[in-house]
Amino acid sequence: MIQKMKKTTNLIAATLFLMAMISCESTRTAVFDQYSYQRTTELKVEASRLMDKATMPYASHAAETEALFLNIAKLMEYEKNKPDNEITFALWNVMTDEEKNLLAGFFKRWKEKETLSPAFLQESKKQVVEAMDLLIQYEIKKDKASKESLLDLIGKTK
Repeated sequence: MIQKMKKTTNLIAATLFLMAMISCESTRTAVFDQYSYQRTTELKVEASRLMDKATMPYASHAAETEALFLNIAKLMEYEKNKPDNEITFALWNVMTDEEKNLLAGFFKRWKEKETLSPAFLQESKKQVVEAMDLLIQYEIKKDKASKESLLDLIGKTK
């Protein structure tokens, strides 16, 4: 009888362990990464400061814009190759899609229009900063709420 109870207990423990492993596997998220956090924070500041200049002619800031997107491309390459990092990489893809109304879309419009109105600048900047804040918060917390916020933003921009 005791032998049978031990087998049952072991079977239950093994089943619970297996269920926990399967559950964890389906929700895997990359661990906190100091480099990603630091670079994303730096890029947020750089992008925000450069966006503030959009009331001036784009041509006088084209080199700065190119440098910003080169730095973003470097970070994206890093993020792309980090395990369990699909969500962060997906939002960077949205941010750099010129057809979306976030970072690359803003700079595309600035280039086409040559200058942007202060009102358009402020509204666009607010959206970009909020998106980057979501990325930063997700990197810091790696929790369900910050993950869902990113997924929601990605879903809204499709």
